[in-house]
Amino acid sequence: MRRRGFGFYVAVLCFAAGSCAAATTPSLPAEDSQLVYKLFKQLIEINTTHSVGSVTVAAQAMRQQLLDAGFPSADLVLAGPRESKQNLIARFRGTGKERPVVILSHLDVVEAQPSEWTTDPFQLVEKDGYYYGRGTQDIKENDAIAVETFIRMRREGYQPDRDLILMLTADEEAGPDNGAAWLVQQRPDLFHDVEFVVNLDAGGVDLQAGQPISVTYEAAEKTYADFELTAHDAGGHSSLPRAENPIVRISSALFRLQAAPFPLELNAVVRGFLTLEAPQYDANMQALVHAALASPSDPTALAKLAAGSPFMNALLRTTCTPTRFDAGQANNALPELAQANVNCRILPGHSPLEVEQQIASVVNDRQVAIQYCSSGRKCGAAPSSAVLPAAAPLPIVLDALRGASAQLYSGAPLVPEMETGASDSVYTLRAGIPSYGISGVGIDEDDIRAHGKDERLRVSSLDQGLQFFYLFLRGITGSAR
Repeated sequence: MRRRGFGFYVAVLCFAAGSCAAATTPSLPAEDSQLVYKLFKQLIEINTTHSVGSVTVAAQAMRQQLLDAGFPSADLVLAGPRESKQNLIARFRGTGKERPVVILSHLDVVEAQPSEWTTDPFQLVEKDGYYYGRGTQDIKENDAIAVETFIRMRREGYQPDRDLILMLTADEEAGPDNGAAWLVQQRPDLFHDVEFVVNLDAGGVDLQAGQPISVTYEAAEKTYADFELTAHDAGGHSSLPRAENPIVRISSALFRLQAAPFPLELNAVVRGFLTLEAPQYDANMQALVHAALASPSDPTALAKLAAGSPFMNALLRTTCTPTRFDAGQANNALPELAQANVNCRILPGHSPLEVEQQIASVVNDRQVAIQYCSSGRKCGAAPSSAVLPAAAPLPIVLDALRGASAQLYSGAPLVPEMETGASDSVYTLRAGIPSYGISGVGIDEDDIRAHGKDERLRVSSLDQGLQFFYLFLRGITGSAR
């Protein structure tokens, strides 16, 4: 899912200084504008929800479009664990001078109830300057943009200096067959010698009243992890209470965990984010940020920043919080079992095993079992591998971003961000491949409708996002060097 939010903070600066220019779309051939619309419409009108849809149908449709454009069938592979969950892997062959790049984007969408919408969610409807339909923001626009860009570059006879490997995947939103995870685990050959991953499901252009106010890119991502805390007892009649009550034991464990937050950290990506954000704060807040950014960082300033908002706290530390509690079997019986789920979002550079050990140390109760649980509630040993530490993007990525931004969204600041939630980048990062969330599609800050009713995208944003991605892809494949 694409996540937004930084643009609000820089909006005042942009409009006060008059520096955020209107978006333009330089040199976009009409045939490419027409084709991206055709692909976009085709994808929106293929139901790819987990309940009744099929990602495979969408993957096959995009494969056929690439076949029709002249791509060899051997370079257009369908692979996945089951019939309805096939991922498309499309390879654009380069000279091999540079290492390959993976472009990652998901085809599935969240559920949509037609009765709750003012349009049919599985028909692309254009009205009032917007495209309506499930997936218009998240993220079938970028699926269409990626496929169209491959077709455009082939038509132009462009040969990149590296292979480009497009992966259109299943189950990012829901379901047990996440395509990115499956490909990393089952098809590691596809990631051999890959230099970095471009994930189209993060970053983006923040708009206000249709005007660009920032271009964000995801340079780091926290890791999602669930831990199950369990306590047992023999139970019995509630008229004869005992000290060994599982509900009390788990409650006490959660209280201790809440009272012992993880250490504060300031990584390179958050440092860059705060540097750009600082000018919009009042004097007191600016002083805290500057003290936090000093070398060495002021720990008191960091603590005050973290205490100032849940968002800032999430940027500066690993967080763990209880999200579910299940206990007891009757009102008049002592509980035999109590369980709680603790959801953690782990800073880059740290492993789930490290976090599990910290939880066990804080809980400090041998009668409380602590177990790592992956998606689908499969519980077992916590992974000891950590996502790559947060670091500044590779120069080639940053240069290509700057070039595309300057041409499409001149004057809008380029802003790094660390995802506090999760995207499919977590799987490639865990595999040791630098991964960046990059999108040139603009969405208004007050019109974020991904996963919601009447999801929509500005008509102009589709062409602008297409040209941005084309310029970016040329930038990382030789034309700008």
